[in-house]
Amino acid sequence: MTTKLNVKSNTIVNLFLLLRTSQVFWILSFTFLTAVAAQITIPVQPIPFTLQTMMVLLAGALLGAKNGAYSQLIYLSLGAIGLPIFAHTPDGLYGFARLLGPTGGYLLAFPAAAFLVGYLVPKNKKYYSVVLSMFAGNLFIIISGTLFLNIFYLQNLSDAVTVGAAIFSIWMVVKVFTAASIYFSIAKKFETLP
Repeated sequence: MTTKLNVKSNTIVNLFLLLRTSQVFWILSFTFLTAVAAQITIPVQPIPFTLQTMMVLLAGALLGAKNGAYSQLIYLSLGAIGLPIFAHTPDGLYGFARLLGPTGGYLLAFPAAAFLVGYLVPKNKKYYSVVLSMFAGNLFIIISGTLFLNIFYLQNLSDAVTVGAAIFSIWMVVKVFTAASIYFSIAKKFETLP
């Protein structure tokens, strides 16, 4: 009886160790975390406040450029096929249509932003460098989203900047510093994730 229990506990421990070192596990974990963060929404028109971008920044910082980008490509793919993982928005669009809606420019920037952060963070892991890397990733998302909003919806750059960028300025600062704090607390325990 004790031998069977030891075999089962060893199997569970080995499975946990295997998962912990699996790139696929961590990529899918950040896909899932981005989907969860999307559900934490303050509905504002046309672009809601969410925690998605914080997960994008953490995916890049913790997984590296390629794996961070992969996690966000999977997120976008799952949302595009209709899974309800994008943030709720007043426009009522879902699936692939969401990528063409007012929030499309922000969403489509997620993989590139994760890649950018993942590329910059390993070059210098000091606090201010990580914070600046995360600001760069977040600014990339906001600029992409604002330009998309201007070109396809508002056709007025001033209005697009007001509703697509300026409104997020304080929120962006809070998310970047929170993401940096999370990054450093995790980085102390794990040198790098696979």
